[in-house]
Amino acid sequence: MERSQKLFLSIILVFLLSSCQTKEEKVQDAYDVGFRHYQGNRLHMNAFAYALELDSTKAETYRELSVTYLKRGIPHKWKSWYDGAVEYDPITWQPWRGYLYLWFYRDYEKAIADFNASDSLTTYIDYPQGHSVDFWRGIAYLGLNDYDNSIAYWDKHITKETKDSGEDWVELEAFLYRGIAYYEAGETKKAEENFDKVITYHNNSADAKYYKAQLLLDNGNNKAALKMIDDAIVDFNNGYYNNREYVETLRQIYLEDLEKLKAEIIASN
Repeated sequence: MERSQKLFLSIILVFLLSSCQTKEEKVQDAYDVGFRHYQGNRLHMNAFAYALELDSTKAETYRELSVTYLKRGIPHKWKSWYDGAVEYDPITWQPWRGYLYLWFYRDYEKAIADFNASDSLTTYIDYPQGHSVDFWRGIAYLGLNDYDNSIAYWDKHITKETKDSGEDWVELEAFLYRGIAYYEAGETKKAEENFDKVITYHNNSADAKYYKAQLLLDNGNNKAALKMIDDAIVDFNNGYYNNREYVETLRQIYLEDLEKLKAEIIASN
């Protein structure tokens, strides 16, 4: 408690020293203090809470306060703050809210609704968190096991990225997830084509090799399947597998999955 009070007083001192500033300058000072500390730190929270008192119309202030609670796992707090960010700047923050629904709460329908809304808000494709809304919709529909829509959005995303930059610049996850969608839909030939693209463009991929090994096993090619799963295990142990910070990624594989498939391959010989 004493430490918290000291942290709070240090924030107050910063603002008192700048008491002759305009409101805009004080808000900027609060932002400067807040951004010096990680989201969730008390100094970060107090700085942006103070900025909100000064100006309750800045979307980014709501967003910063929201993410603090999101990363602490307090859902009833993050949502109300993030809604403020969406209210004051929906073009920027509505697709980002979809990203948070997608990964932190696996609420695929709400995520898709936010991604869809971004289409009506802009005349261009939005790229929240560095990927297009089509990329994120491909994942969200896969989460719902809606393979037709998932594949359709992967097709749209991959086609655009290929046209803009070339196929070798397309994110490997796009081919991987389109392959998984085809695999789970029972379209094994198209699934294999996508896993092969991942391996071609970046040979180290435990995920693509895991699925490729499964396909080889299903086709009775046990020798190639065993080699493929051994390569997948090496890649996994070297850190070459699909994963995310903070949350488990969709269809994430673990070493146990690889070892189980290897045992199945050996047993089938």
